[in-house]
Amino acid sequence: MNHREKIKALAVELTQIRSVVGTAGEKEVAGKVYDTLAKLDYFRNHPDNLRLLPVRDDPLGRNSVFALIEGTLLPEVKKTLLCLGHIDTVGVADYGGLQDLATDPAALKEKLAQATKFSEPALSEILSPDWLLGRGILDMKTGVAALMVMLEHFSRHPEKMAGNLVFFAVPDEEGNSAGMLSAVQDLAELQAVRGWEFTAAIDTDFMTFRYPGDENRYVYVGTTGKLLPCFFLYGEETHVGEPFNGLDANLLASEVMRRIDLATDLCDLADGEVALPPISLHQRDNKTEYSVQTANTVNLYFNWPTHDSEPAAVLAKCRAKAMEAFEAAIAHLNAEYMKFCQLSHIPFQPLPWQPNVLTYDELYRQVRNEMGADLDRILDGLIRQLRERGADDREVSMAIVDEVHKHCSDKNSKIVVYFAPPYYPHNFVRDGDARSDILLSAVEQAVATARQRYDYPIVTRKFYPYISDLSYCGIAAAEHMDKLTGNMPAWQLTYHLPVQAIQSISMPVVNIGPYGKDAHKLSERVCLNYSFDAMPLILQRTMEILLGVDNQEEPT
Repeated sequence: MNHREKIKALAVELTQIRSVVGTAGEKEVAGKVYDTLAKLDYFRNHPDNLRLLPVRDDPLGRNSVFALIEGTLLPEVKKTLLCLGHIDTVGVADYGGLQDLATDPAALKEKLAQATKFSEPALSEILSPDWLLGRGILDMKTGVAALMVMLEHFSRHPEKMAGNLVFFAVPDEEGNSAGMLSAVQDLAELQAVRGWEFTAAIDTDFMTFRYPGDENRYVYVGTTGKLLPCFFLYGEETHVGEPFNGLDANLLASEVMRRIDLATDLCDLADGEVALPPISLHQRDNKTEYSVQTANTVNLYFNWPTHDSEPAAVLAKCRAKAMEAFEAAIAHLNAEYMKFCQLSHIPFQPLPWQPNVLTYDELYRQVRNEMGADLDRILDGLIRQLRERGADDREVSMAIVDEVHKHCSDKNSKIVVYFAPPYYPHNFVRDGDARSDILLSAVEQAVATARQRYDYPIVTRKFYPYISDLSYCGIAAAEHMDKLTGNMPAWQLTYHLPVQAIQSISMPVVNIGPYGKDAHKLSERVCLNYSFDAMPLILQRTMEILLGVDNQEEPT
């Protein structure tokens, strides 16, 4: 059986195991990956090089699959290539009455088009034999299958490898990245013991078109990052019968929203490539009941992709936008109050509000100076309560900011800017860095080989555009982390990031993934063309170059 048929068959087998994030299926699929690799002669002869590694502190008892092929061409060489993929999926509720078939590609293809209306070209692709359907078939069971077939391929001749090949299949990528965050700690420990020098990380997560009508196939060197900047807006409540006697926190929030949501002037630019603009994920006032009192606190936060900007830069941009919003809200209020006074034939006096924007770190230090250690004891009690009722990290963050502010002597209106989890660092593969140049060259050679053999328009770009586990293959230096950790209330309280481990294994990254459409939709599908021919070729060639394999074999 050739690579194409092996990857296809294994992708279907993995898809048939329903491994929705946060369920027992994640353990089942890890077992399937382990058992499949355990049948290879290499791991029969080197059983210690294949392991199920428990995810640290995981209440679900999930495992990652670790596999190691040790190259023996140059035994003294410690260069190590990391390959990784996630084995979990999102849920299947979107399939409605077809949920039982969501992970059965053959049966789903037969039934889906009959049960659901689709527009062209989706319908023709769903019916076509050139496409496979199913939850996880694209994101990312096909990519994991490709890596497993590559392990089989390279395990036949470790004597040709001038370096080591490490594989990790991790759970929880669709959730909180617990699998990868545990894996990086395992990798850091193994690196310290074995003296490994990581050259690069290869992920095989999916890729798709960038715009309607886009026929390109993409290989991404580097990956985008993500921050979650938040805004705690404290107004001054008033009775609705006296609306100009207060400052409506909802008005403040709306001005912030208007300046940040999808604002292209906030897009990150690097190497001529643009990150997506920030987009809102949450806006809500904190009133718990109906009353004729205006809201005095609002919380909102944004998904903020990054290519090059570190947390300090994003914090500064957020602060500037918050100041603009505050000034605009005051100007709007004064203008409307002047009109109201004219209509009512009463004298106008400018309203007393003044713009005030500060970071969480500034707020905390101010209140800590006033209260001393009593503040920390109050926060410890709050954290215990929040943990007991299972509050998520966003709720925890907002509750801490709100609690600190309740003890602040300054009750004037203000906007507090802070960060909430999760944090996904970007990985910018820059020209001129030795390891980056080696990776870029390997990818360019591999893509050139695929272009010669196949007729696909293959394009190499920087920054994989979706959040992925590649983010945790590198992180900013300590001086850039201070603004993040100091302004993330949940840091080391309910949210933990193994910063030192990530920094110790830091390496350039590439995503060489299958092509498909509609990840996380009921029409999720992978295209057999490219995904099972050109993609495995690019993957194998890149790995061969990075592993210094002599006498490269033509992929079958």
